[in-house]
Amino acid sequence: MKKVKKILIIFLMVFLLTGCTTTLTNSKKEAVKNPETGQSLTKNILCQPKNKKTRELYEENKVKVDKLPTCEKFTPASGGYEGLWTSLFVKPLAFIILWLGKYIKSFALSIIIITILLRFILYPFTKKMALQSELMKKASPELERIRKKYEGKTDEQSMMRQNQEMLAVYKKYNFNPFSSCLVSFLQLPLFLAFFEAINRVPAIFEDKFLGLQLGTTPMVGFGTSHFYVYIILILLIAVTTIYSFKMTGGMDSADPSMKMMPIMMSVMIIFTGLFMSSALGIYWVTQSLFMIIQNMVVKKGAKKKHGKA
Repeated sequence: MKKVKKILIIFLMVFLLTGCTTTLTNSKKEAVKNPETGQSLTKNILCQPKNKKTRELYEENKVKVDKLPTCEKFTPASGGYEGLWTSLFVKPLAFIILWLGKYIKSFALSIIIITILLRFILYPFTKKMALQSELMKKASPELERIRKKYEGKTDEQSMMRQNQEMLAVYKKYNFNPFSSCLVSFLQLPLFLAFFEAINRVPAIFEDKFLGLQLGTTPMVGFGTSHFYVYIILILLIAVTTIYSFKMTGGMDSADPSMKMMPIMMSVMIIFTGLFMSSALGIYWVTQSLFMIIQNMVVKKGAKKKHGKA
């Protein structure tokens, strides 16, 4: 738990003390939306939009887009220093997505490839977390017996003994009960970096992929002629999110509070998926699929190590 707190504190300090995405508003303080895509436009974009209607909306609301570099010429140094978060995380990620997308002719495929590469870089750490989920499954029967043993007992002494016995089981299996939550917290900086890069770079949110308009949210997409691709996207977000959390072992925990946390997080992410851009949905599905495959590989390796079929 101390590790989780430290990571959260460090990340929040970096995020709160530096820049982040701001929504473009009109004179009435209402969010400005592109009528073609339904997307709420970002005020502090990093490069110029190409879409004529989008440019007009920015100019009408006093954003000097002509002073920004074109997305083709954007670099991490464009616009100068804009705070630790933007300069060290958002701009480099946006540049890499743009650079790769220019060569493969698709920013959506660029997002998918970069997500997979980043996951491979983080693989040694996330593999350790996946191994923890396997330990959880082994510890669960003993933890469940302890929970039933003290079921209905609410006095302080019983609660203390229950905690001590559960901690002893954790120690026996060398299991950290907060490991599955830690994986989720570590995903947060990556998720926010992609969120910023996608919403602050017009070339990305103006692009299309398999019928999806990358700047359009599924909620808006349901009302378009390509509604079915947005339904498929939200279903993929739901299935991959639930299954990836299930494979971490949290949903199988004997501790009710630990069991509820991944369920609540899954519901929250699926609901959020309705209102986040399709490009961000593609990122989320890609990284969730990677985690599922990774956990399957780790699980298979763990069984072989212990001589199981």
